[in-house]
Amino acid sequence: MLVFRGVMAVFLFAACVAPAAADITGFIGSATSPTSRLVRGVAVGAGLLVLGFEFEYADAVEDEDSDAPSLRTGMGNVLLQTPLAIKGFQPYFTTGGGVYHERLGDDSWTDVGMNVGGGVKITLAGPLRARVDYRVFTLRGSPRVSPVHRVYAGVNLNF
Repeated sequence: MLVFRGVMAVFLFAACVAPAAADITGFIGSATSPTSRLVRGVAVGAGLLVLGFEFEYADAVEDEDSDAPSLRTGMGNVLLQTPLAIKGFQPYFTTGGGVYHERLGDDSWTDVGMNVGGGVKITLAGPLRARVDYRVFTLRGSPRVSPVHRVYAGVNLNF
């Protein structure tokens, strides 16, 4: 009888769990520290209810005139988000860490960093969404600039 109850509990739990969702975002924006410069990248993620995971790669261009280095980041993030869109909007908070590479002229260096931020995914039609995001990157080691602020807008495909 105890085994039967255990099996029934597992089946009831499995019936209540929402299926995992995945998405991919292509984005373009601005790294605003020390000056505003173009950043572009891609993020791939998956989530279950309110918890999500994401890997993101981004590349901010160098601006030698303003002494602003290029910045490439590869970050793994955890997202805390609403389980469903509210009137087409799904806000989220994110934090994570990974590797960065800065370059200015002939000088370049690589180290680790962390980021924290948030944003919203906006339903457009079917699985197509817009995404707006703001992050603050804290870079370890000897970066030329830290923290680095970034804002972007992107197209998100949910599948």
